Amino acid sequence: MTGAFKTNNPVNILVLLVYAFVLKWHSFVYPHIPLPQATDGFLYLKFLNFLSPAGQSIPVIYPLIVLVLTLTQAITFNNLVNNEKLLPKPNYLPAMAYLLITALFPEWWQLSSALIINSLLVWIWAMLSRLFNHPRPKTQVFNAGMVAGLASFLYFPAIGFALLIFFALITLRPFHLSEWLVAILGLLTPYYFLFAILFLGNTWNPLTYLPSVSVSFPQFQQDVWAWGAIVLLIIPFLISGFYIQGNILRMLIQVRKSWSLMLFYLLITLLIPFINFTSTFEYWILCALPFAAFHGYTFFYAPKKWLPVTLHWLMVAFILALNIWVSTYRT
Repeated sequence: MTGAFKTNNPVNILVLLVYAFVLKWHSFVYPHIPLPQATDGFLYLKFLNFLSPAGQSIPVIYPLIVLVLTLTQAITFNNLVNNEKLLPKPNYLPAMAYLLITALFPEWWQLSSALIINSLLVWIWAMLSRLFNHPRPKTQVFNAGMVAGLASFLYFPAIGFALLIFFALITLRPFHLSEWLVAILGLLTPYYFLFAILFLGNTWNPLTYLPSVSVSFPQFQQDVWAWGAIVLLIIPFLISGFYIQGNILRMLIQVRKSWSLMLFYLLITLLIPFINFTSTFEYWILCALPFAAFHGYTFFYAPKKWLPVTLHWLMVAFILALNIWVSTYRT
């Protein structure tokens, strides 16, 4: 299977569709109706209310939305990885890795604000990755900031992705104060329009749209499946670090900087869910995209053919067993 995705054959898009459905079959047999969480933003809550009438009568609409989101995110992010030449040859391994990763936790099979934000993060990454030699960087920086501000309307802690924009400016651009100010202006623009609409509509009460912020340490339930998923996330990531380090001198400067940005992206996604923390893994799906890039590197560069094949089928077997376990004990 990894050999098929190692090529840039467009037929792989259809294979990915079947692949995603097989990995998450439980969510179609037993659809999960998402419930609002305290950390969700007002825009996501409005989206859930909009879906609620159809979702109550046809609950399979929720896993269908999840399937469309994950598949489009996988393909779009895969194209970005190929365009930025993070891997030597175009392939579909990052897309395959993303679909695998998003099936490791039952919470990641479900519709959530964090899953929708991943689509916005693909957009942000596309703009940031072009900063290195872009003739009009301020436009890219402003748009990236505006999308990050909009993401906070879905899940307020996502405002933390402003740090990713600032890190991109440090890594990919010489220092220009005007670019930093433009990034801040972009972040504030969605709030400017929100408050303007509230003021003009005589519904001025901005505190209802700005949730309280707290930071807490996670207290997860001890679950062998969760620990297994974490191990399967970490092992390919560590292997990729070894391969990237071994090839870093042969990379173009822009590619090296892109991998540094990807690593910082991963760090941010691991820290953001600690803000207004909940006791599930739901919001950690934000880390799936950067993990997919590193996993894709492992699947591509492994010198022994048995290593990527073993890792792939081990993850598939784990996910299918998890589907069966969830069907038996959680329904």
